[in-house]
Amino acid sequence: MVKERARILIVGGGYVGMYTALRLQRQLKPELKRGEAEITVVSPDPYMTYQPFLPEAAAGSISPRHVVVPLRRVLDRCRIVIGEVRSIDHAKRTATLTTLATEEEGAGAEQLTYDELVLAPGSVSRTLPIPGLADFAIGFKTVEEAIGLRNHVIEQMDIASSTRDPAIRDAALTFVFVGGGYAGVEALGELEDMARYTARYYHNLKPEDMKWILVEASDRILPEVGEEMGRYTVSQLRRRNIEVRLETRLNSCADRVAVLSDGARFPTRTVVWTAGVKPHPVLAATDLPLNERGRLTCTPRLTVDGVAHAWAAGDAAAVPDVTAEPGKETAPNAQHAVRQAKVLGDNLAHTLRGEPLETYSHKYVGSVASLGLHKGVAYVYGRKLRGYPAWFMHRVYHLSRVPTFNRKARVLAEWTLAGLFKREIVSLGSLEHPRAEFELAAGGKPPTDPKGSS
Repeated sequence: MVKERARILIVGGGYVGMYTALRLQRQLKPELKRGEAEITVVSPDPYMTYQPFLPEAAAGSISPRHVVVPLRRVLDRCRIVIGEVRSIDHAKRTATLTTLATEEEGAGAEQLTYDELVLAPGSVSRTLPIPGLADFAIGFKTVEEAIGLRNHVIEQMDIASSTRDPAIRDAALTFVFVGGGYAGVEALGELEDMARYTARYYHNLKPEDMKWILVEASDRILPEVGEEMGRYTVSQLRRRNIEVRLETRLNSCADRVAVLSDGARFPTRTVVWTAGVKPHPVLAATDLPLNERGRLTCTPRLTVDGVAHAWAAGDAAAVPDVTAEPGKETAPNAQHAVRQAKVLGDNLAHTLRGEPLETYSHKYVGSVASLGLHKGVAYVYGRKLRGYPAWFMHRVYHLSRVPTFNRKARVLAEWTLAGLFKREIVSLGSLEHPRAEFELAAGGKPPTDPKGSS
């Protein structure tokens, strides 16, 4: 039994936020029934996105709705608030937040009080002041971006197929990806594979007409899978006529021209930015201790260092890695986030009951990456895999990790059907302007781009 009624506020509905709330639902089930505990989850979206499946969603191997997990269904004993926390005054145990109704109400941001705080807002794309980046580039962190990118790529093929201007055709068929980490390499591999398949249905397009370029500032890609497998990945991408430019930066993409630090210039209508992430801005609007990278300074028990009643994990937290040498921190990835959430939920329940806390300890077991259908690389428990075995391991691992049996069954069913039937090659760019057709019919002003995303 908890010592007194506890109001728990969880900021963020991603990996850590959802899994922590799910763990607390189970650990505090009696207390929640008796009204001795209350869990509130504040998230900008009503769902958790399983980000490792975004590349497959972009390629059409998985439906977008099966990449996300609805919070209200999974966290049925929690109060879900769709909104954003703007600032936190932990000394006063208050959080300032805005919701979807805040602007219409006209009453300003509201204050939410709590007893225990779990900060799990995740991360946002780390961008640089590059000319044209905000105007023409697209990220790859959300399911909306993944589906928008799929629609955009197919739309560029439509433009190239229908234009009589060779300059427009070349720009439409040039795709530049910036960032050689998981997001960039997997997105590029899956989309190139999808576009190569789609080209067979165009009478005047061939896969060789398309130009795919990967730009990476360091001297290697996929550092998580090791140097040898990183070199193998580069060789495999180049065998598919994908340009891999290492130790190269994007200097500008203004006027739809990608200018690289090595002097190369590529007229393009597609720039995908996957060059890293940074902590969520809400962390800077708190009175909690941050390290030099802007992440919360935490202990191995997942408490915020030197602060009572504050917890953190995942991308927002600098958690010491007790399995490595002193000074090392756990990597901000899903492998740690899911396991940290379990320990965090248990420790929070232990605190409320006056029990001793557990220490988070997990030795990194390795990584897997998909490079397209039946292609991949893996470095797991010191063993290196490539090609079909690595791709199969990638699917098996992530199928085991996607939350809920419902999602596992749906994803497996989709993979099975995809193996039996042909790929879908439909672009639904009009989803981004769903009222365009009706506005035009009603006599409104037609939008500059009523159907597509470009």
